Amino acid sequence: MEKRDYYEVLGVTKEASADEIKKAYRKLAMKYHPDRNPGDKEAEEKFKEAAEAYDVLSNPDKKARYDQFGHAGMGNQASDFSGMNFNDIFSHFADIFGGGFGGGFSGFSGFGGFGGGQGQQRRVRRGGDIRIKVKLTLEEVAAPVEKKVKINKQVVCPHCIGTGAKDPNSVTTCPDCHGSGQVVRQQRSMFGIIQQASVCPKCGGTGEVIKDPCPHCHGNGTVSGEEIITINIPAGVDNGMQMTVPQKGHAAQRGGVNGDLLVVFEVADHDVFERDGNNLYLNYYISIPQAALGASVEIPTLTGKAKIKIAPGTQSGQILRLQGKGLPQVNSRIVGDLIVNVNVWTPKSLTKEEKAMLEQLSTHENFVPKPGKSDKSVFNRVRQFFQ
Repeated sequence: MEKRDYYEVLGVTKEASADEIKKAYRKLAMKYHPDRNPGDKEAEEKFKEAAEAYDVLSNPDKKARYDQFGHAGMGNQASDFSGMNFNDIFSHFADIFGGGFGGGFSGFSGFGGFGGGQGQQRRVRRGGDIRIKVKLTLEEVAAPVEKKVKINKQVVCPHCIGTGAKDPNSVTTCPDCHGSGQVVRQQRSMFGIIQQASVCPKCGGTGEVIKDPCPHCHGNGTVSGEEIITINIPAGVDNGMQMTVPQKGHAAQRGGVNGDLLVVFEVADHDVFERDGNNLYLNYYISIPQAALGASVEIPTLTGKAKIKIAPGTQSGQILRLQGKGLPQVNSRIVGDLIVNVNVWTPKSLTKEEKAMLEQLSTHENFVPKPGKSDKSVFNRVRQFFQ
């Protein structure tokens, strides 16, 4: 099924501020929340659809790319919430769902409602994101490529399996929140008694405390380590583009959801080709005889060589376009062109015999420059292609 426009999903315009986008998402999240719509598959899909829209529009980089290319240009930058369970979504947007959001509404059991004490969901920790640069050649950009990178990161402690405890008996239910991860405070006001839920300060929202911490990770549940990660890079990426590899960042302390790996691409300059978006530009030199007589020549491309015909009487600055020989657009079937700027090579040194031949030719009428209107417009054509 074709995805709806993200702005349409949230009911905001492209000019909406970050606050307006956040408020629109909170409203939809409450409307389609699973606790309010038990067993309603349509509400579940709308809840996840709103989460995906907010994930993109709340991120300046993702929003800018979506505004420019729409769904087709998002690729791996858009998270797929359709396959996530609700706990994953709640932890992904801790700023929206954390801190007792929903706890003050009568009959509203709090986000999640899946096993938390007193109807409240325990706080899910999230590991930190990792940002790296990956360098690519222009040849690697021409097709999908797989890169393996070694990342130094926080990994799950192998001794306690991320629990942070010396042994299973060292983990007990938090005595302050009784396992819910939240404490409720009551305050009198002119409107009556107001209840406010907040993260339990004793257990940090986990609902558990550790009597004897793991001696290897000192109760954190994570240790310094490394991981070799395979990154599948789509064809056509450019300098500064970013993709997200979900849950390949730092491991979260004492369980939870790993952070993400943010990959920024850096494409090296090429010795032969200049890049402009999806198009490639090539300066190609031919000899005076080739320009005058015409010729069939081979020119380089990113994937090999291509034959082109040089028409008799070709002038320096002639532009030739080879369709589909440029770079693909990210996550699209569109492929750019190879633009060839033909230059006639003038010898820098000549033998006596060569000088004599050219002096003889210079007296012939056909060797006297007689530019026509089309020849005079060569500069404009070149300027148009290279703007």
